[in-house]
Amino acid sequence: MTEHVTTSAGDTVGYDRRGEGPAVVFVAGAGPFRAIDPRTTETAEILADRGFSTVVHDRVGRADSFREGRMGLADELAAVAAVIEVAGGRAVLCGHSSGCAIALRAAHVGLPVDGLVLFEAPLDPVSPGVREWTAELYRLLDAGDRGGAVAHYMADIPLDVLQGLRDSPLWGPFVRHAESLRADAEALERAMSAPHAELFGDLHVPTLLVVGEETLEEMPAAAASLAAALPDATRAEVAGSEHSWEPRAMADLLARFTGDRRSSVSPGLARR
Repeated sequence: MTEHVTTSAGDTVGYDRRGEGPAVVFVAGAGPFRAIDPRTTETAEILADRGFSTVVHDRVGRADSFREGRMGLADELAAVAAVIEVAGGRAVLCGHSSGCAIALRAAHVGLPVDGLVLFEAPLDPVSPGVREWTAELYRLLDAGDRGGAVAHYMADIPLDVLQGLRDSPLWGPFVRHAESLRADAEALERAMSAPHAELFGDLHVPTLLVVGEETLEEMPAAAASLAAALPDATRAEVAGSEHSWEPRAMADLLARFTGDRRSSVSPGLARR
């Protein structure tokens, strides 16, 4: 059953909370929300059955967390803080795609994060033109061209796939929720604004960088770069393809990682 929490920014966020125990909060990437993301829901259900507390929320500006108006990374970080609180006050964050960049930022600004599990973070350090790409996205959003903003955000996917999405029932919600992409873009821009060692070398939060068994070549490269930069990072591969994970395999990985964090992290340990 959907519950709601009001963030420090004044947004109402819809979420599902399951189970009792060490907490895992899922941070979606660009586009998904609970109603169209059964893999994350299934992963959360499996974890809850194994003695963990899980929270899956609709990102600010989407579905049960929808609102009009400008919104950005600060609003989404407030949402993450709010759902961590309802999860029990501390949590491991599991980010997917651009949600990894949001999760990294949440840890970096000092939210009570016991660990990060980052699945296919699109943070290839050699990707060109990030500032130009985000600037155009912001221009389209500021002009009210939501459809153009969604198409621009997805410019790297094949044209036939993009056309199929335009023709699908998902296009309407994606366009309606387009303003929420500003948070993704801001987080990605921050996470690619300098060498990873410079950005994340002081982030002392245990981090697991995960890719699917079948993935794009830039995803392992990004994971390798982040693993080299973060002081407490490891890498893993999990059953998955097409930028998505297999729920049972991901639940196994999260259970091991989160259980290890709870046994080794003191509740009073300060985080940067």
